Amino acid sequence: MSLSAIPLSLQTILLLVASNVFMTVAWYGHLKFFKEGSAWYVVALASWGIALFEYLLQVPANRIGFLEAGYTVAQLKILQEVITLAVFVPFALFVLGQPMKMDYVWAALCMVGAVYFIFRNG
Repeated sequence: MSLSAIPLSLQTILLLVASNVFMTVAWYGHLKFFKEGSAWYVVALASWGIALFEYLLQVPANRIGFLEAGYTVAQLKILQEVITLAVFVPFALFVLGQPMKMDYVWAALCMVGAVYFIFRNG
């Protein structure tokens, strides 16, 4: 299946999901994968290297979404936040070993509301 066979709106979402995986690893992965004594600049350089891949996916995602798929900037931002939460919570739970909290559920419900309000008028 060629990329052109995938609807533009789905291309946008898939690219945003992939970029968020890189972003989450860049921002929080060092808490798990670098020793406490690691120099901050080594950790920062590693994070920047990972974040490069986030930008290589996020920029085309937003360009496709805005210029071709017809999303507004506000819709793209809310999509990004929902995807961030959907990627971050499993990462926090399974990679960083954080406990599940009801606050995650409430935050997710708030994001559902945000999606409703930002997309309700098309």
